[in-house]
Amino acid sequence: MPPGPAHCVRVRGAREHNLKDVDVDIPRDALVVFTGVSGSGKSSLAFGTLFAEAQRRYLDSISPYARRLIDQAGVPQVDAIEGLPPAVALQQARGTPTARSSVGSLTTISNSLRMLYSRAGDYPPGQSIIYADGFSPNTPAGACPTCHGLGRIYDATEASMVPDRSLTIRERAVAAWPGAWHGQNQRDILTTLGIDVDVPWSTLPKKTRDWILFTDEQPVVPVYAGFSLDEVQRALKKKMEPSYMGTFTSARRHVLHTFANTQSPQQKKRAAQYLIGVDCPECHGKRLRREALSVTFAGLDIAAFSQRPLDELAGLLAPAAAGKTHARAHPEQALAAQRIAQDLLARIAVLQDLGLGYLTLARSTPTLSPGELQRLRLGTQIRSQLFGVVYVMDEPSAGLHPADAQALLRALDQLKSAGNSLFVVEHEIDVIRHADWIVDVGPAAGEQGGRVLYSGPPAGLADVEASATRRYLFAGHAPEASRLRAPTGWLQLRGIVRNNVRGLDVDLPLGVFATVTGVSGSGKSSLVSQALVELLGAHLGQAGDADEAPLDPLERGAETSLEGRIVGGLDVVRRLVRVDQKPIGRTPRSNLATYTGLFDHVRKRFADTPAARRRRFDAGHFSFNVAKGRCATCEGEGFVSVELLFMPSVYAPCPTCHGSRFDAKTLAITLRGKTIADVLGMTVAEAAAFFEDDSAIARPLQVLLEVGLGYLRLGQPATELSGGEAQRIKLASELQRAQRRGTVYVLDEPTTGLHPSDVDTLMTQLHGLVDAGNTVIVVEHDMRVAAASDWIVDMGPGAGAAGGHVVVAGTPAAVAKHRNSRTAPFLREAMGEVVRRQSDVQTPEPPRN
Repeated sequence: MPPGPAHCVRVRGAREHNLKDVDVDIPRDALVVFTGVSGSGKSSLAFGTLFAEAQRRYLDSISPYARRLIDQAGVPQVDAIEGLPPAVALQQARGTPTARSSVGSLTTISNSLRMLYSRAGDYPPGQSIIYADGFSPNTPAGACPTCHGLGRIYDATEASMVPDRSLTIRERAVAAWPGAWHGQNQRDILTTLGIDVDVPWSTLPKKTRDWILFTDEQPVVPVYAGFSLDEVQRALKKKMEPSYMGTFTSARRHVLHTFANTQSPQQKKRAAQYLIGVDCPECHGKRLRREALSVTFAGLDIAAFSQRPLDELAGLLAPAAAGKTHARAHPEQALAAQRIAQDLLARIAVLQDLGLGYLTLARSTPTLSPGELQRLRLGTQIRSQLFGVVYVMDEPSAGLHPADAQALLRALDQLKSAGNSLFVVEHEIDVIRHADWIVDVGPAAGEQGGRVLYSGPPAGLADVEASATRRYLFAGHAPEASRLRAPTGWLQLRGIVRNNVRGLDVDLPLGVFATVTGVSGSGKSSLVSQALVELLGAHLGQAGDADEAPLDPLERGAETSLEGRIVGGLDVVRRLVRVDQKPIGRTPRSNLATYTGLFDHVRKRFADTPAARRRRFDAGHFSFNVAKGRCATCEGEGFVSVELLFMPSVYAPCPTCHGSRFDAKTLAITLRGKTIADVLGMTVAEAAAFFEDDSAIARPLQVLLEVGLGYLRLGQPATELSGGEAQRIKLASELQRAQRRGTVYVLDEPTTGLHPSDVDTLMTQLHGLVDAGNTVIVVEHDMRVAAASDWIVDMGPGAGAAGGHVVVAGTPAAVAKHRNSRTAPFLREAMGEVVRRQSDVQTPEPPRN
C-alpha cells in the first residue's frame, strides 16, 4: 500500500538540472533508494532538490549574521515540497587536504580521549593537571611551540638547494637562487665579499658554504658588474665607483621568503621544490608539548595511543571501562576513567561494526578513501541519536567489499529504527534489494533521463519495462562469463613492503584481465595502485604525476616507504597507464572538450570558415580562455556572481553574453548554422552526429559514446563531473590513441559511481584492450567484474594488520571455491552457473622460483 499524504515528502514540479517537471511522493521513516543509470538525474532529485530545500529552510530559521558564515546551497528549481523534515547530507567527498584533520577529529573520538588523559592519565610526580585542550595539537595550550602542532617543519638543506656539488657558483650550483639578473646579483655580491665563484662548490670551505646558504645576515656591499675576483679587489682598493649597491640574501632566506610571500603560483611552485618537510626536532612528529606527552594511559602517551588501530584500542580501554584502574589510590580517577572509557568503547564499537577497526585515530583524512570517509561520518551519526531527520546519502556502499556492505546495511537499519528517514542514491544491487521503497529515475542519461519511471516497493519495479535497473534487480541478469585467456607472461613481484603489505611475493599475469579483490583495507591498493605502479614506472622511466603532490611541503607528509622489486616479466612491458578518478581539472574552465583535445580541432574548423578568414580570426578567437574572442564582462566564465548579503549568492547568466562565454563578433561566426557556443552546449551524442563526417573530431566522440558518456555536454565544467565520469573520460582519451601492444593498464575501483548497465559498457572497452594485446589490472569490489576476469588475486584475510597477504590466486572458479576467502561466497553468488561451467578448466600456473 502506498503511504498516505501525512507520511510522505511530496515533491511537485522539480526541474533541477535535467529533471523533467517531476512530481513524486516519497515515504518518510523508511529506507528509500534512488536508482537509475549514471547521469539519469537521481542525484539532482535527492541532493539538488530535496537536501538543498531542507538546508534552505533550516538556514532561513537562523540569524542573518550566522547565515553569512555558512556555505549555502542554491535555491532548487521546484514548485513545492511538502512534509520535508530537517536533513543531513553524507556525500562522497575526499577530506580537505590538511595535516590537522584526522580520523579522531572527524569522529570526535579524540575529544573524549583528551578528556580521558586529562582526568585519568598517569602524571609524572609533581606535574600539575593539564586540561583537555592541552592534549590537542590544534590549540595553543597543547601545540608544540616549534612546529605549531603540525609535527613537521619546513627546512631547506644543502642537498635540496645545491643538487650538483660539482658545479661552480657561476654555473648556478646554488639552484635555489633566482635566475636571470637577481641570481647574477647574488653571485656578484659574493665576488665583492671575496668568495671565488669559479671553483667547484664542493671545494669551498664548509663554513663558507653554510654562510652562503643559511645566514640571516644581509650585508649591503658595492657591486662591480662583470668584474672578476681580482678586478673587484683592485677596484675596492682604488675606491672606484661601483655599478650599484647590492644586498645579499642567503639561499634559504630567499626560498622561505618567496614561498611565504609571493603572489605568483609559478614562483611559489619553484620555491617549494627546494623545501622539504622533516619531523619536528622538539616533539619528534608527535605535535604536542612535552608536558602533554609526559602523561600516559595504559603505558602510552596520547600520540602513541592514537597510532594504534581501533581494534587494539578497544582492548587497552577494556580494563578502565570495567573499573579496574586507579581503584585503590584514586577512586575518583577510577570513576572518571570508567565513564570516559565506556563512552570511547561504545564509539569504537560502532566503527568496528562498520569494518573500520583497522584505522587509527591519527590517520589523516586525505589518505582515506571516499568509502572510508562516508562510513566514518555514518558511524558518527549513529552515535548522535538524532530523531526525525532525513539522511541523504550518496552511494554509501562505494569502496566497500560485499562483506563490509552487510555491516553498512545493519547501520542503515539502526538509523531507520531510531525514527529517521534515509534517502540513498545507490547502484549496489544488494543495497537496492534491502530498500523499503525505490525511486527509479531514467530511462537514460542526460536529456534522455530526468523522469521518475517508478516510485514504490522494490517488487513493483519488475513490471517497468523502461527501467535499466530492473534487468539487474530481478531474474539475476547473469554476469559475463570469464573468457579464461591464458597469461602470456607473469610480473613477478618479490619482497613487497608498503603500508600493511609486508614482504609479499606475488605473481600478476600479463596479457589478461586480472582483478585484485579483498575486504576494505586488505592491501589491494597498496599492492597494485602504489607498489606495482611505482616499481613499473621506475623501470619504464615514467615518473609519477608531479601535480598530485601538494605544493606545501608540510602537506606532503612523510614519504611512505616502498621495498621490493620486480624480478621477471618486465621485458614484455612497454608502457604503463594508470587511469584514476582524480578530477580532469580544478576549475570550471576545464571541460570534457578541452581535456580530450577535440576542442582544438573544433576551434580550427571555425577559424577555417570564410567569415573567420575575412575577419582574420585565428583559433584563439574561439577559446573562452583567451581574451581575443571571449566576453569581456564575465571573462569567459558565462556567469556573474550576485552577492545578496544575508542570502545565498546567486550565479546569474552574464548580462552581456547571456551565458555563451564569447563576444558578439565571435558568435557571428557559424559552422553549418552553429556558433562555437552552440557546439559547447551539445551533448556528446549530438556532437557525434553533427561532426560524423569529420574523422579528427568524430573519433574521440565515438570513443566517449562507447564508454557511456553520450549524455555529457562538451562544455560541461570539470568541477561538475563525478569521479567515475572523470575516470571514463581519461579512459576514452587513452582509447583514442593508437594502440600499442605490451601496455599495462591499472585501474582502482573503476566501477565506482556506475550503474550495472554502465559497468557492462565499461567492461566491453576493458576487454577490448586485452584483446589488442595489453594487460588490464583492476582493484575492484564489484563481483560481476571479478566473475568476468581471467585471473583473480584475493587479498586479506582481514583488514589492516590482519591483511596484506594473498589468500588465493587463480581463475574465478578456483577462487570461488576457496574456503578461507571472504570474497569466495559473494563471487559464487555472482557467478551462479558460471562456476560449474569453469570448474573443469585447467588453471594456469605462475612460474615457481
